[in-house]
Amino acid sequence: MATDEGTVRVDVWIWSVRLTKTRALAAAACKAGHVRVNNERVKPAQAVRVGDEVRLRQEGFERIVEIKRVVRKRVGAPVAAECLFDKSPPPPPREEVVVVARRERGAGRPTKRERREMEQFRER
Repeated sequence: MATDEGTVRVDVWIWSVRLTKTRALAAAACKAGHVRVNNERVKPAQAVRVGDEVRLRQEGFERIVEIKRVVRKRVGAPVAAECLFDKSPPPPPREEVVVVARRERGAGRPTKRERREMEQFRER
């Protein structure tokens, strides 16, 4: 149930607003030092309240959110968006699909057929 007052554990809140897929992942992130509340590393049981700034580092990208509403249970995406104010910098642009380079015939490593021909030439 959502409430606008009180406190809740940071791992529960991170999981409730869908910043992590599971509560276990949220707790593991806290234990690993990937979660900061008001710029201080926290343990999973650290209490958070409205107005706190939560920083979560995931996959080399840092999410910076401010708590607008405290929730204790996992909520849907539209409700989760109302519970936080996202201050994160925009993610870096995705790399475009890499074009697979094709080598010109005769360039690069020799093929198996070409290696056999070279071996036969050396034996002569």
